[in-house]
Amino acid sequence: MVGFAFETIGDAQLAAFKRDPANRGRLMTTGLWSWTRHPNYFGDACMWWGVTIFAVAAHAPLWVHVGPAVMTVLLTSVSGVTMLEATMKRRDGWAAYAARTSAFLPLPPKRVK
Repeated sequence: MVGFAFETIGDAQLAAFKRDPANRGRLMTTGLWSWTRHPNYFGDACMWWGVTIFAVAAHAPLWVHVGPAVMTVLLTSVSGVTMLEATMKRRDGWAAYAARTSAFLPLPPKRVK
């Protein structure tokens, strides 16, 4: 449920942000996006791991961990965070946002001096 909430709320917040023409070219830095730069990717990974927990509880073989492990690596290091942030780095305020906001795990924003 945590993963579904993060993915759904994060996507809804981003959609509302993008609907406002004043935000064109700006970074979304409020709501869940102030705790993690990618709440939707974090939510997706949580959902994969949640399904795996249920599978293991139902006595599925241990190899079921391969799917969420691969997805987590893809989301954090290959196609998700890495590729998207390559385009986000061009936006004003990126460096300050990246310095105070966790890339993947939701953490309280850091105080930057």
